[in-house]
Amino acid sequence: MLTKKYTPKLKFEVVIQSIKTDSVVEIARKYGISAKLISKWKTQFMQNGYLAFQKDEDAKLNELQNKVSKLEQIIGKKEVELSLVKNFLDISPNMN
Repeated sequence: MLTKKYTPKLKFEVVIQSIKTDSVVEIARKYGISAKLISKWKTQFMQNGYLAFQKDEDAKLNELQNKVSKLEQIIGKKEVELSLVKNFLDISPNMN
């Protein structure tokens, strides 16, 4: 069974129209989408709709903080590796 993929833009339009007309069944017929699915989208929108007003800067800041955290982890690993190599070179006999 194939599942249809709907774009976020279409979902938003459908939800807004169902809110404006207050008729999920009518909108479902118009778009050929089940009323149950539209109701689900509407619930999701009502619960998370505030995210539409989240500033792009907030999202970018969160993304950058995640990148910094990952880079700090990588640097920590490299410092450990470098320390091990230095210790190995100090312990190994001179080849001269």
